Amino acid sequence: MLSLDALFCDVDDFCQVFEPQWHQELLSSCKRYRHRSRSLSLSEVMTILIAFHQSHYRNFKHFYLLMVRHYWQKAFPKAVSYQRFVAWMPSSLVPLCAYLCDCYGDCTGISFIDATSIKVCHNRRIAQHRVFNGHAARGKTSVGWFFGFKLHLVINDRGELLHVQITPGNIDDRKPVVELLRNLFSKVFGDKGYVSQALAQHLKEEHDVMLIAKPRRNMKNHLMLWQDTFIARKRALIETVIDQLKNISQIEHSRHRSPANFCVNLLCGLIAHCHQPKKPSLQLN
Repeated sequence: MLSLDALFCDVDDFCQVFEPQWHQELLSSCKRYRHRSRSLSLSEVMTILIAFHQSHYRNFKHFYLLMVRHYWQKAFPKAVSYQRFVAWMPSSLVPLCAYLCDCYGDCTGISFIDATSIKVCHNRRIAQHRVFNGHAARGKTSVGWFFGFKLHLVINDRGELLHVQITPGNIDDRKPVVELLRNLFSKVFGDKGYVSQALAQHLKEEHDVMLIAKPRRNMKNHLMLWQDTFIARKRALIETVIDQLKNISQIEHSRHRSPANFCVNLLCGLIAHCHQPKKPSLQLN
């Protein structure tokens, strides 16, 4: 578990700048609504959600009732009931999206791109699944078929997130590449799922980004610089990051009851990884 005070200070500094601007951009309505003040501020709600993904707890209800309401009683003296807090979680979706963008790392010229499956239910329960009806889709990876979404992510050589995007499970890995690599430069390494001569040429001409993908078995090998060959063999770095996101930050489970809470859980897991002090790294000078 990382420092709760350091996490809250960082989140609160962001909320003090973001929240006033966010309320100014909201569309107004002719209807009048009651804006009751909450006992927990937005920064406190976000801190609790992110801290869960930094802890060893596997169930948020157990974490909230035991850790927040009992051990952190002095830090959150006005903590509400679990049911009320769960009702507040969707209201933090937009601030979490903006905060994740603020936690992105800097491009170093060496980046890795990959996609991973985010299952929302077991394959045997696809026919009776209703929570993500119209949102999730069936997809296939090298492991097998699944029902859910795909998480596309780009990292640098220090294990820091540079960009992420979520799509239905039936979307090709190459479709969101242009958007993911729009603000990057130099070289990006991917697996054989990103092999496309047209895509590589477009990225080189329009965005000055060189996409280096592992060739398929039926393709001829082409000459590469020894530096590129060495770094391409280190592509397992992004696999390690994905493994930590799923097993430590818990971005994947099948207990979601609404699409909004699914997005909140995913964003908080990604933010928790950004705050991780020791990330997988190539340790390049």
